[in-house]
Amino acid sequence: MKDLKRVILKLSGEALTGNQKSGYDDAMIEDIARQVKEITDKGIQVGIVIGGGNYWRGRSNDSIDRTKADQIGMLATIMNCIYVSEIFRSTGIMTNVLTPFECGGITKLFSKDRANKYFSKGMVVFFAGGTGHPYFSTDTGVALRAIEMDADAILLAKAIDGVYDSDPKTNPAAKKYDSISIQEVVDKKLGVIDMTASVMCMENRIPLMVFGLNEKNSIVDAMSGKFNGTMVTV
Repeated sequence: MKDLKRVILKLSGEALTGNQKSGYDDAMIEDIARQVKEITDKGIQVGIVIGGGNYWRGRSNDSIDRTKADQIGMLATIMNCIYVSEIFRSTGIMTNVLTPFECGGITKLFSKDRANKYFSKGMVVFFAGGTGHPYFSTDTGVALRAIEMDADAILLAKAIDGVYDSDPKTNPAAKKYDSISIQEVVDKKLGVIDMTASVMCMENRIPLMVFGLNEKNSIVDAMSGKFNGTMVTV
């Protein structure tokens, strides 16, 4: 892979709770901030997308309209980004939170020019609120922002440590891939990211690095090529 100058890091909302059942694991978030600072101190630009699963899983709720459920999910991602952004700031990292729709004075409205301005100032940019539209996941949101912002790669920090041929939680014999093409991910429906996001990454040649967030120094190791996860190539 070419030298990475700009990456988009995707964090799952559930991962922010750590071993707790709810809320946030501040120690974990502070460690994420430490790793991101280590990366940005080398001149690499980092954007962050966070899921909202620690607050809301709209697709598992059939009692309300899907559009409304997805809108609640968008708000959950904004809450997560604001919280994590503030933890980052407490460690000395400059940040800004951008959303695809107005949130009063709470966030700034997303535009590529605005995000590039913040990147040029050495800020970590949080892309919250998904795509701003229902029926699209935060996987699609991270793919869209990576393409729009000309990112060199997407870093997927997950609860699982890579891409497997089946679910390792239910199949102890599941095989982990060290490397796999995005075409194979699509063909085999491996569910690394949702199908829409997979096709977007494939068509726009955005590689992914999939690794376990809970592993020590995993974000820094992913950037240095030392990680134990899976490289999803284009």
